[in-house]
Amino acid sequence: MSRKNTVWSLFFIIILAVAAGFFCFPKHLNQGIGWINETTGLNISKISEEDFRLGLDLKGGVRLEYQADLEQIEPEDKANAMEGLRDVIERRINIFGVAEPQVIVSGNSRLMVELPGVEDIEEAKEWIGQTPWLEFLEEREQEESDKIIEKIKEVQEAGGEFEKIQEIEDWQMALENPYYKKTDLNSRYFKKASLNYDQTSNDPIIEIEFNEEGSEVFEQITERNVGKTLAIMLDNRSIIDVGEGMVYAPRINEKIEGGRAIITGQRDIKEAKTIVLRLNQGALPVQIGEPISESKIGPTLGKISLEDTLKAGLLGFALIFVFMVLYYRLPGLLASLALAFYAFLLLAIFKMISVTLTLAGIGGVILSIGMAVDANILIFTRMNEELKQGKSFGQSVEEGFNRAWPAIRDGNATTLLVGFILLFLGTSFVKGFATTLNIGILLSMFTAIVVTRTFLRLFIGTRLEKITWLWK
Repeated sequence: MSRKNTVWSLFFIIILAVAAGFFCFPKHLNQGIGWINETTGLNISKISEEDFRLGLDLKGGVRLEYQADLEQIEPEDKANAMEGLRDVIERRINIFGVAEPQVIVSGNSRLMVELPGVEDIEEAKEWIGQTPWLEFLEEREQEESDKIIEKIKEVQEAGGEFEKIQEIEDWQMALENPYYKKTDLNSRYFKKASLNYDQTSNDPIIEIEFNEEGSEVFEQITERNVGKTLAIMLDNRSIIDVGEGMVYAPRINEKIEGGRAIITGQRDIKEAKTIVLRLNQGALPVQIGEPISESKIGPTLGKISLEDTLKAGLLGFALIFVFMVLYYRLPGLLASLALAFYAFLLLAIFKMISVTLTLAGIGGVILSIGMAVDANILIFTRMNEELKQGKSFGQSVEEGFNRAWPAIRDGNATTLLVGFILLFLGTSFVKGFATTLNIGILLSMFTAIVVTRTFLRLFIGTRLEKITWLWK
């Protein structure tokens, strides 16, 4: 590589390192942007100061593990049943504003629920333990809707003062849906939903089926609501998001007998699959009962764990820096700079793709740092061998990298293979470790082969390359 290209590579590395640093820790940059805006009158946008995503062991919260009862589920339907259970619980806890909850299917019948920031474990169990409830709502008459809307306005004018609200006649009407009212059709009568395709247009269609008793109820509802819509609700929420203040409500075109119907007009296959999944959530007899294990991690303990982990990481980095500089001298210093670049870029990637950092995950990061150092050691050892054979500095640098590459490639490839096995077959803790380890290894190969190599190439043809003790 020419000198000019090497300088351009260094410039790119520096820009990338600075950008990654500001992205990870934007507070000081935003302060500078604020000062510029105030001084010049400009309106430069600030960088989002969103924190890193931390797991329960670093942030505190509640972890619950459930054993689902799948005895009444056919073997071929068990995977779908667990996925449906995961989805409905995730939707449910999102209603309560839990930040970054995780609901993970573990094995064939276990469900892990992690609720960061939640302190009341009994309240968390109450959220999750409710059985999914599917309801079908019919349209109200316009006169009835107008009365409820008027009552809602009266309650709003009361300004939220409960004493004043109680003085309003029939104030409870304001709590009702102004456009739809409940029917007798619900989870008890729903049998199943399935996805199919229109034979003419190949558009997705949803087939629904009710049991014998539900068929009669459904027939009565469709008979009196031809030309109107039928809203479908799960856990008192629209089965899918169709816009603010709106619910998913297919139109009834005719009276339907026999308890079987099709829903057409879906926007895409993904939406249709979601609707089928959530319809079946109200029909599958999956119970989870009380958690088989529960744990609570206080925010103070999480903060201590985070501080101790950061101290351990910084100490390990410092010891690596000292060892590399004392043993390999200038190449060791360059490798340490490449390692600092690696750390900033790795944190930026974690923040960009919202990796949840746990103690196990940080362990994977630290291990990947060791792999990055190992690659540099192989390169420097090979380079020293070339220098001892009397080759020029430039030749030694290139040969050192070329000969070390097979060992670096094979060593990292085998570790990556194990990492992917852990990622796909491990539990949530193991998956967190495997995720950070795999990302770290891939990035460490880049920093060792590209960044460290660029640093060393800067010294080719300079006076420093002739100072033997710096390199051997």
